[in-house]
Amino acid sequence: MTRSADEVEPVVAPGPDRRVLTKEVWLVLALSLGASGVSAIISFTGVLTSERPISGQTAVIVGSRAPGRPWLDLTWQLFAVVTALVPVALVAHFLARGGETMRTLGFDLRDRLRDLGRGTAVAAGIGGAGLAFYLAAYATGANLTVDPARLPDAWWRIPVLILVAAQNAILEEVIVLAYLNRRLDQLGWSVGRSTAASALLRGSYHLYQGLGGFLGNVLMGVIFCYLYRRWGRVMPLVVAHSLIDIGALVGATYLIGKVGWLPG
Repeated sequence: MTRSADEVEPVVAPGPDRRVLTKEVWLVLALSLGASGVSAIISFTGVLTSERPISGQTAVIVGSRAPGRPWLDLTWQLFAVVTALVPVALVAHFLARGGETMRTLGFDLRDRLRDLGRGTAVAAGIGGAGLAFYLAAYATGANLTVDPARLPDAWWRIPVLILVAAQNAILEEVIVLAYLNRRLDQLGWSVGRSTAASALLRGSYHLYQGLGGFLGNVLMGVIFCYLYRRWGRVMPLVVAHSLIDIGALVGATYLIGKVGWLPG
């Protein structure tokens, strides 16, 4: 049967090229949390080679960027939050080039109430266990003293800490959890291998806190990978991570130095 002149041959989009996807993943990680992992390894090497014991050293998560100059400090803090999210925009761009969107990863607001409920439940379980793990690691001398926040007592201190918590959650869960697992699936990796890669990467950029920070976040990474695949959405884990970090950053601001059981 002959084809008429008005009929058009359908265009079939080619599947993702393995070499292109591999390079893409390396570029995204090199510009974001992969680089943070290398930085944390270098930092921990400095901790190990120091004459001071590990538990006698301090890791500050959010510190002042312009001591004594609160408005300049605020400007730097907001600049850091915005620029830290650029790799997430890059991920959205790469997904769009392949005919996908952030909705493919479950990063959207279409199921807000369920995401909030699931995220809150995960935060309650992992947040408490994470604090207990940190105290145990610190007691054994395997972890640095973690000081989550050292910001001036200005009106913007708590809002900035909440923004930093949300930024950390979006950056880590979109890239290390959803995007990385999505791309590794497309590259033909097994679920176990992808989970290990994601969890170890998560642990690597927390190594600046010590071995406790590394191991605790590897375990958290395994749990988050399981939940992400079970739910097919990253948003509940973004909510959970945000709540955990808000609790740590804001809670530490008011508790460190005031309660005896929390190192400071």
